[in-house]
Order: sequence, then structure tokens, then C-alpha cells
Amino acid sequence: MRKSAVQAGKRDGVSSHGDIAGRHLDQMRRQQLEEAVFELGGSLNVRRTALQLADLVQPDLADWTMVVVADCGTGELLMLGDADPAGVVLGRDDVDGSALGRVLRSGHTEQVDGNDLKTLVPVEPFLASATALKPTEAVALGLTARGGTIGALVMLRRGAFGSEEVAFAERIAARSALAVDSARLYEERSRTASVLQHSLRLPALPDIPGVRLAARHRAAFEELEIGGDFYDVIGRDDDWLVTIGDVCGKGVEAAAVAGQTRQIIRTAAHFDREPAAVLSATNNVLYDVLYDSTTTQFVTVVCARLRPLPNKAGANVDLATAGHHAPLLLRADGLVEQVDVYGTAAGVVADLPYGTRSVYLDAGDTMLMFTDGIDEAWGEAGEYGMERLHNLLPPYAGAPPETLCEAVEQDVMEYLEGRAHDDMALLAVTCLT
Repeated sequence: MRKSAVQAGKRDGVSSHGDIAGRHLDQMRRQQLEEAVFELGGSLNVRRTALQLADLVQPDLADWTMVVVADCGTGELLMLGDADPAGVVLGRDDVDGSALGRVLRSGHTEQVDGNDLKTLVPVEPFLASATALKPTEAVALGLTARGGTIGALVMLRRGAFGSEEVAFAERIAARSALAVDSARLYEERSRTASVLQHSLRLPALPDIPGVRLAARHRAAFEELEIGGDFYDVIGRDDDWLVTIGDVCGKGVEAAAVAGQTRQIIRTAAHFDREPAAVLSATNNVLYDVLYDSTTTQFVTVVCARLRPLPNKAGANVDLATAGHHAPLLLRADGLVEQVDVYGTAAGVVADLPYGTRSVYLDAGDTMLMFTDGIDEAWGEAGEYGMERLHNLLPPYAGAPPETLCEAVEQDVMEYLEGRAHDDMALLAVTCLT
């Protein structure tokens, strides 16, 4: 049997048996129980809160308890108590027409004879445990919070429940319901946040014949693992669209827009992988989405249409940018070039034209795409800068793209020396020899 702080009062010399109703609680003990209800709010775990409520009413108000918590999303019922602290899940349909079902629907108290337990305790091992007690009476109290019944407190006793005790138990249940509901809402919101966070995580990179891909991502709020920087690779066979982008802002809000942008780009690329066409469609959709919102966000993106050559080492690349840094080309001999391509950020002005530049990647060449969290990282000596990035790359000519991305990220983080930073993303494409 679990012990809670509330049970300390049960050893204060207060009798647990007395009048014809079965038990008598003096004013001090009632006050202790009511005050203990506020302790339930200390946990945001549904099971722990429900079990603490069960402890709260035993043995002063009942000889046996079960707490039922409803999942408003699925309709499932979680039943908890000493008979099974891990809990048993039951469908709401399984209690339709029963006294417990009526309590969960209306929030009103139900009292039944001890010989009719199944109408309040519909599932094992709770029913066997309750039957073994041989109770005289059972009562179920609705747990109502924020205008809805979110569960029930079922209590059994070897003696009868007096009207005063039922009224007091209803007060305890009413005050406890908010703590149970707060824990339930916290868990639901945490679960929702986890699902959304998973959906916003950046995708795994595909295997493309003739080239090798690598990427790195570091969020400004690293505990979130998501941010406004994103990358994606879409396509099949010998025709791929490689993108990297940056949403103005940080955190969850920026990550949400980044997720929208990725889906817009994917949809546009389904119809036409020509980079200028993809950016034009992305700009117009984002303009419509962001124009009607209160946000001042915009998105910078660079798109590269990558077409590896059949039966030959090398690839043709067509590039277009919407306000984003053009990629750097690290040639196999160590020469570093930046593609001469420009364009306006997406989501700011409707119906913008975008231009395209074409480059060729030979065997051993690498195209490095990056967000401004790299070059604008701020250290003791000021901004990291494009010159430092250019100078870092030549020794990594011919190295695997994973090595190149790791080296850039490490150099930037060392330059920061622990200072705060923006979201960072890197994506490298290397033509195999």
C-alpha cells in the first residue's frame, strides 16, 4: 500500500470508526484532508495524481477506492487503484448503461448496494478485489473540471455512507478534479508537442547514384531539436531538387513555418523541378499564408536541381535563390567558388521572377549549401564571415561530405566559444569519382 503525506493525519488519534454512518471525521481531520487536496497539484502525471487521490480518501472515507480518468480524445477510460496501480484501459462503450457510465456522462453521484458492484467496478482485477472486501455500499463521484466530467472516484465501504460524508466526499472530488485534469491536459499537450516536433524534424537524406550527400543541423534552442533552418532532397532516378532554407526567427514558430515551406516546395516540385518555377510558386503561396497572419516572418531558400550524368562521373546543377546565400563550390583541386545568383526572399512580395544559373560538378567536386547561422555566427572578434568560411574549405577538397560538414560546424562552434547562436544548417553534395 502506498503512503502519502496525507496519511500522517491518520495516526493522530482520530478514530476511523464511529457513528451509524460508519466513520466520524472531526473538524481537524476534515481540514487536513481538504488542505491535502492542494498537494495533488504538485504532480503533472495522471497516474500519480490519481493514485494520490485514492490514498487521500483511504481509510477515512472508504475502505477501497478506484479512480477513473477519461481520455477526451480517444474515449478510453483509465482505471487506477490499489488493485492495479499500473492501470487498466477500458472503452467508454464498455460502461454504457451502467452506474459508472451515468456518472461519467452526467457528473452526478451514484450510490449502489454492495451486492451490485459490477455496475460501478466493471473490470478485473478491480472487480475481484472489490468483491473480496464484501462491502455494504459503493458510491461513485464525478470528477468535473473546466465544465466537463473527466473521470470518477469510486469508493467502497463495509459500512453505510452517511449523507454528510457523501457531501464531504463530493467536495473532495470536486477540488481534486482540477489536479487530475491539469495532469491529463499536461500529458496530452506533451504528447501533441512530441508528435508535432517529430513531424518537423528534418528528413533522412536519400541515396542518389553518382553523388554522396551529408547534412548537419543545430537549432538555436538545442533542447527543442527543431528550428527555422531546414533542408530537403526531393526526386527520383536522375532528377533531384536539393533545397536549404531559413525562416526569419527562432524556435517553434519558425519551425512551424519551415515545415510549411518544405511542404510547399515538395508540392511545387511534384509538378516542376525547375528551381525558378519552384521558388516562384513557393513565394506566392508563402505570401498568401504570411500576409493574412500577424507574423513579420519571411523565408530565404536556395534550390538546386541536381542531375547526375548517366555512365559518367559528374552532375549538372541548375540554381535559383530567394534571398539566400548562393552555395559554395569546392573543386577537387581546392579552388573555392561562390555561384553568382541572386533573388528576393520568399513571402515578402507576390509574383516575383527568379533567375537560374547553371554549374557543373565534376568528379570530386562538392557543392556546399548553408544558412546564415554559419557565416553570421558572432564570436569575440565579431562575425564569423564568408572569408573565414572560404579559407576553411580548401584543405577538405576531395574529402567525404560528412567530413566537410562536421569540420565547418566544429569551426563555427569553436569560434562562438559557448555564445548563443542562430539556427544552423549545412548540406553538402559531392560527386563521386
